[in-house]
Amino acid sequence: MLSRSQIIELFASIDEKNREKFVMFLTRNCSFRFGNLPVVHGVNAISEFVGGFFDSIASLNHELSEIWPVPGGTVCHGTVSYVRHDKSVLSVPFSTVFKVDGDKISEYLIFADTSELYS
Repeated sequence: MLSRSQIIELFASIDEKNREKFVMFLTRNCSFRFGNLPVVHGVNAISEFVGGFFDSIASLNHELSEIWPVPGGTVCHGTVSYVRHDKSVLSVPFSTVFKVDGDKISEYLIFADTSELYS
């Protein structure tokens, strides 16, 4: 199980666009799905995917509203704000589901409508 402080640290690594720190929270064979995009498997592929995403935006910030521990994982809810390279901002609600193996994430599911991010 991930503690509240680990989850806050995880989201901080994302907001810092620090993919090396981010993947330290994942199991080697983790699966990762961002919205309706195809599932990415394995920590190296996830690192590449996340790095590409980080490069596609200027910055991002998560504001966590709720963290719910559930058997085998955690559910988080809040608002994420993406700053595009032209400095415009898209803020949307998000929910993230983590399935956990020990103290690492084995399945990472992000639910957010980012369809306007690149428009």
